[in-house]
Amino acid sequence: MVRDNRSEVRKVLILTLLLNLFVMGLKAVVGFQANSLSLQADALHSVTDSANNILGLIASRLSSPIPDRDHPYGHQKYEALGALGIAAFLGIACFEILKSATERILEGGSPVRIAGAELSLLIVVLGVNIFVAFYERKIGRKVGSPILIADAYHTMSDIWVTITVMAGLVGVWQGRVLNLPQLQWLDVILSFPVALLVFYSGWTVLKANVPWLVDEMAIAPEAIHQIVMEVPGVINCHDIASRGLLGRQIFIEMHLVVEATDVENAHKITEEVEIRLAEQFSPVRVIIHVEPPDYQHDRITFESEDS
Repeated sequence: MVRDNRSEVRKVLILTLLLNLFVMGLKAVVGFQANSLSLQADALHSVTDSANNILGLIASRLSSPIPDRDHPYGHQKYEALGALGIAAFLGIACFEILKSATERILEGGSPVRIAGAELSLLIVVLGVNIFVAFYERKIGRKVGSPILIADAYHTMSDIWVTITVMAGLVGVWQGRVLNLPQLQWLDVILSFPVALLVFYSGWTVLKANVPWLVDEMAIAPEAIHQIVMEVPGVINCHDIASRGLLGRQIFIEMHLVVEATDVENAHKITEEVEIRLAEQFSPVRVIIHVEPPDYQHDRITFESEDS
């Protein structure tokens, strides 16, 4: 039985939404007061955090794991679609950061004005980001929520972005104190690694969710074959296919050659196969096509495109 964890996911998303709105406002105020391009870019990144939380709330509401007439396999891919939305927002943020940094280099701009009090506020921002990232990742792994795990990766990128921005602003601040105007360029230069960190976060989210959406193999057929062959009464199994996400929901299909020639004993063997697979890969849903003892087949899975 698949557990419906959406209420827990929504509680986490609502809390992180409120914290992200606070962080976004603080970054924006300090960024515009200080005329810091890197901090304004970081605030833009935080806009996507809040948008992602709202997107996650919508996706979580739609992603019931309980099958219905129109969705016999459940609705969990809505969460993966929500995670892809996060990746899209990260791509937009990356583009905007690079665009702003390039314009500042080509066209110039007013100098950055940063003070110690404003840097202290950024330490508060950093602390909030650290809490949100680890809290979301912990709960996401506990309840098996792709949307929380994806958002935790996004927030983790915020931590490194904020650290990078703070390092640049500390340099700019020291440049003002020591009368070294050339250190003003640190703010623009550090906007580029910020963009790369944002892009990497989006790529990580994309890589984690696309295989689920395109029904990539979830479990090696050899591993399934080994477990099934240990069940008494099984002669062989072949045409093994699997899809889904381990720890979330797995679907397995196979053809099973059994020793039994009657339906009752064949059914008992297939039930034992399902129990063994559930022990290893739960939650799992198994579909088995039973074949008679004299059936011959050497292939344990579908042939690859290279064969």
